[in-house]
Amino acid sequence: MHDAALIGLDWGSSRLRAYLMSRAGAVLDARDSDAGASRLAASAEPAQRGALFERHLRELIAGWLEPGRPMIACGMVGSAHGWREAEYVPCPVDLNELHRHLTLVRGADGLDLWIVPGASYRPSEHAPDVMRGEETQVIGVLAQDASWAAGASLVLPGTHSKWVRIVDGRLVSFATRMTGELFDILRSHSVLSRSLADSTELDRDEFARGLAASREARGTDLSGLLFGVRTRHLFGEQTPAGLVDYLSGLLIGHELASGLAQSTEDLPLVLVGDERLCLRYRLALERFGRRVSAVAVDSVAPGLASIARAGGLV
Repeated sequence: MHDAALIGLDWGSSRLRAYLMSRAGAVLDARDSDAGASRLAASAEPAQRGALFERHLRELIAGWLEPGRPMIACGMVGSAHGWREAEYVPCPVDLNELHRHLTLVRGADGLDLWIVPGASYRPSEHAPDVMRGEETQVIGVLAQDASWAAGASLVLPGTHSKWVRIVDGRLVSFATRMTGELFDILRSHSVLSRSLADSTELDRDEFARGLAASREARGTDLSGLLFGVRTRHLFGEQTPAGLVDYLSGLLIGHELASGLAQSTEDLPLVLVGDERLCLRYRLALERFGRRVSAVAVDSVAPGLASIARAGGLV
């Protein structure tokens, strides 16, 4: 492809996604595999880790590598159990200067990979917080609409949801909530799993009931409400399929009760991430009286391209 100028990698814990992009960030081709950083790290001794990461990368992007075509990655590939650790940049992070903190990994036969650093935040009243990969999503969102750089609240739903505050082009603070991981654990490995059944479509009524229960509780007594998922099934008050969305509503509702209480500024609120998951959060936020300004579905590739351009890689 004559327009191809950059290879971008979204290398998370469980998945590796690769993008062949133009200089402007247009995705020309995309591939993915289950060669996530955590999975690879668990299967190799530290001394062999680099060779293993490189082998899986070369297999995935076969035919893309060309002399002079740069490669940039974000995510857990830069963690302590990744290919090479890229130090966290402490908040406030000037997103226009993040390229100055890239970490270079040199492989065999001239393979060079630049890794985007994560970000850290140390609030005065809580434990320190960290992110890897979401900082690139944020940069991709701001590249799509520069007006949000002046000030915006970004919510990135996922396994570990991030609530991010942007002011004057800087990532000034963020908070992580393990909503997605809790949902998966409760659905698969708790006493609640006996009461739940997979559902292909969102049951909006049951989801709304879960949200209402969390809102009424004002974000408290989550463990008590969770056990109620089990008893509602025992007494035949809800179907197993409906209870899945009720549980989702409980957990997302508690996340919103906490997140909105800590977000006092009237800033544009942008959802970033998977379209189906963002739909749940949009519905939930509306129930909590907050309007969503926009939804950004895929911002990783634009973010990687933006960082590469700022760093002079393309």
